[in-house]
Amino acid sequence: MGRAPRPKPERMAFKLLQIRTALGLTQDEMLKRLNYRKSPLYASQISDFEQGKREPPVQVLLRYARVAGVPMEMLVDDALDLPNRLPSVPEYEWVMRRVRTGRQ
Repeated sequence: MGRAPRPKPERMAFKLLQIRTALGLTQDEMLKRLNYRKSPLYASQISDFEQGKREPPVQVLLRYARVAGVPMEMLVDDALDLPNRLPSVPEYEWVMRRVRTGRQ
């Protein structure tokens, strides 16, 4: 394995900002909607995610996708655009179904 940095999605930061603004949320309100409890998450980090200064953890991306009603792939694939209307109704409901395992 090489030591080169992995490629990062170029449009992800814009998409995260687009989700928050389409939902009419402030950064603090977005924090509450994400309901991420694994480690502290702050409004300044939301700002950094939206400006492309930091890349959110995978679990935070998953929560963004669920809040927006889109597959997570849509956030990380630069070739895919977010739907015009958010939150979206997922085309494939199975994508949004959760397996009941007792874990959160």
